[in-house]
Amino acid sequence: MLEDVEQWLRTRSWSAADRPLGRLLAAKRALGARGTVSVVLPALDEEATVGAIVAAIRAELMAGAADGGALVDELVVMDSGSTDRTAEVAAAAGARVVHRDEVLPRVPAAPGKGEVLWRSLLATRGEIVCFVDADLRDFDTAFVSGIVGPLLTEPDVDFVKAVYDRPLGGAPAAAAQGGRVTELVARPLLNLHWPLLAGFVQPLGGEYAARRSLLERLPFPVGYGVELGLLVDALHTVGLGGLAQVDVGVRRHRHQDDRALGRMAAAIYRTAQVRLARGHLVRPRLTQFERGADGAFEGRTYGVDTVERPPMGEIREYVERPAA
Repeated sequence: MLEDVEQWLRTRSWSAADRPLGRLLAAKRALGARGTVSVVLPALDEEATVGAIVAAIRAELMAGAADGGALVDELVVMDSGSTDRTAEVAAAAGARVVHRDEVLPRVPAAPGKGEVLWRSLLATRGEIVCFVDADLRDFDTAFVSGIVGPLLTEPDVDFVKAVYDRPLGGAPAAAAQGGRVTELVARPLLNLHWPLLAGFVQPLGGEYAARRSLLERLPFPVGYGVELGLLVDALHTVGLGGLAQVDVGVRRHRHQDDRALGRMAAAIYRTAQVRLARGHLVRPRLTQFERGADGAFEGRTYGVDTVERPPMGEIREYVERPAA
């Protein structure tokens, strides 16, 4: 088992610098329609950062569209119900903004990141779909070109995760590898139950790209468990050889407090539990504690995401869309 992971690390782990943009554009042209790329930014109240990300992608990866020199064909911001100016800022920067509730309206929307990622398959057309979180600061377009690259140049790769340093607060870039939930929950779960995935540096990272033909076959947990769920299900669908990771540098973003991370951890554990046993949850809720105004600890109970969307390939509207 360890030998398989070590071999995978040697043959399926790359750096964004391994595939210069010129090489990617040539590979994309050779693929024709099979090389179309859609970039999706799921966003909820990200007016402070979404505009810069959209502007960078348009300037560096879409500017040559008229003469066939664009890597990205479609840039969509999926608004998950923002109450700030996220949609306005994204549109002004040049993105097509799609509101969550406008896609597949016959299915009432559930709150959560996985929900908008699932719906984005119906709102986009590219044969390669690239997801990028909308809260990134100091954004580098290598986050897109790096993870799209193997899908354009390696026909047997179907799913690519980004690798990066993830500094916490003002710490140096190399001081923190991975988030707290990654190290305390996701990595132990993967190493113990899916050891073939032990080589993934950032299993919960929000930056990854995949072939549409794979994504439309996978169920999507609607909430925080979506990244772990997709990674595990992709392993079972295409095997370890179909998965890869690419080093894109440093990821800086807004960090969440410990209570939010606790809710994230519960959702991720639940996602793993379902995939291990496909059984029921004993108690799909999480109680956390904080001091109240009188100084006493007060319990607050939150529901844990328990909904998963079926593979998009089973949805009538998707099957009947004109592109199909």
